[in-house]
Amino acid sequence: MIVTAINGKRLALTKGKIVMHYRKPKRIFEKSGVVDPKASYYVSIENVTNMDNQDIKTMVDLGRYFSIFAPRQSGKTTFFEDFCHELEKDTSYVAILLSFQDYKNLNSQRFYQLIQKDLYQQLASRLAHVNCPRLDAVMAYLDSHNISDHTWFRELFEELNQLVQFKKIVIFIDEFDGIPINELENFLTSLRELYQKYKKRSDKALYSVGLVGIRNITKLIVGGVSPFNIADQVKLPPFTLKNVRDLYAQYTEETNQLFTEEAVKKVFDETSGQPWLVNRLGTIMTVDIKPETIDPINAEDVEKAIKHLLKERNSHFDNLLEKAKLYKESFVQITFNGVDYNPDDKDQSWLEQFGLIKEVNDKAVVANAIYKRRFLKAFFQKSKAIADTSLKSYFTSDGFLNMEAILSDFEEYIMQIGVNAFYRSKKPYEKTGQFLLTAWLYQFVEGGKGELRFETPTGLGRIDILLTYHGRKYIIETKINRSSLDKTIEKAIDQLCGKYLLTERANEGYVVVFDLKAMVGEVATPQKRLVEGKEILCFNIGIGRV
Repeated sequence: MIVTAINGKRLALTKGKIVMHYRKPKRIFEKSGVVDPKASYYVSIENVTNMDNQDIKTMVDLGRYFSIFAPRQSGKTTFFEDFCHELEKDTSYVAILLSFQDYKNLNSQRFYQLIQKDLYQQLASRLAHVNCPRLDAVMAYLDSHNISDHTWFRELFEELNQLVQFKKIVIFIDEFDGIPINELENFLTSLRELYQKYKKRSDKALYSVGLVGIRNITKLIVGGVSPFNIADQVKLPPFTLKNVRDLYAQYTEETNQLFTEEAVKKVFDETSGQPWLVNRLGTIMTVDIKPETIDPINAEDVEKAIKHLLKERNSHFDNLLEKAKLYKESFVQITFNGVDYNPDDKDQSWLEQFGLIKEVNDKAVVANAIYKRRFLKAFFQKSKAIADTSLKSYFTSDGFLNMEAILSDFEEYIMQIGVNAFYRSKKPYEKTGQFLLTAWLYQFVEGGKGELRFETPTGLGRIDILLTYHGRKYIIETKINRSSLDKTIEKAIDQLCGKYLLTERANEGYVVVFDLKAMVGEVATPQKRLVEGKEILCFNIGIGRV
């Protein structure tokens, strides 16, 4: 065997064939904090633009103020640190990077003290580095000027306009959401006034400002007005397919272990380019699935890594789950239905800013397949809806679903969990039954075996639950009975036959009534109806309590 080297790689030459050996990686796939390219694999996020398709550098050159919002652990801090380093290659710029991450509970005086300390240190260091001709005058002024409130902050830059000509100060404030709430209006108004007052001057000291956070700051309304409506809006995009490919290629370069194109594509498809997920899967695949080998990582390995990740407890999932719980009904509905995207809908707006949903073809959809699988299962597991889907009784001889058996066992499940979940402030909560039934049915379509939607629109209204299995549609209408069971059932059947079965061209449907007039545990025999040639199976489930 002959040992040789090509491009710095040690290769073994055996009988005329090059044999590569695994090499221990020098870096890691980062999953927390700012990415250091020396210690972690790193790619630059592409296509960061405003609504006019101007990139960040163009906006800074034009002296624009802007806000950029992105969910946590999506690479925004790393992006701006990298951008500041690039910007400082031009000696006319003075780039300042501040962070309000842990400022939320500070009083105003302490808040401005910390701004002053960080701002003055960076300002003095950068002006010295670029040989500012009036550095002594600037330092003398900084020594005498204490920032004690927003007016002193504004006066600082009004004075610097006279002292620092032809040097452009650019301030980026990361984690802007951490600003003390009592200073939000004051601080944004000061920035707005500085922008308006010096907008036409090219020699202004505070040349450009970027506020970075998870919220769209341009939409903030304080005191009836938006104090930062002068800003451009920028949204940080996820990794592209090329970003994912380039990131994993860096690991290959260090170790000789390849990622197949199918594997890269599957990671991108499952994560939709969410940076934390891409990096975490990179670690799992190379540490847990195929460690210390040059055997290529393929699409099958990606699926194994995803299954590993879905069972993992980590702060990323924990934090997002708490956010999703705040808007559980909207999140679950979006998960199944892809409801119309509405940027003015409060629930959708927050879910989007947390990174849980996005807009695709005018629909609100879950941000990526992994979030969908993880959080839907978390909600449903909490409901403790567990059916043994391997039981033959749940299926007909021709391979379709036996809905009578499935719904009968759902009734037993309701008896087991009790009725407390149906009540909020001693009043029945109407969506609970629909949610629990959806959780029960989801087990039969999980993993791509079918499709489940609830409150899905049709030409004549909204179907409560639409389950599709092997091409057959199972349409379910749910009701809560508060007075007359017969009238409630008749109303449900009228809706089912007159609207939903008609538009979906189905010949069978199901009615599930959650009955306040029947005590939990009272078992009622399912009713079978034949209405205009359509077979209807009705279940009455008691949820009354003493």
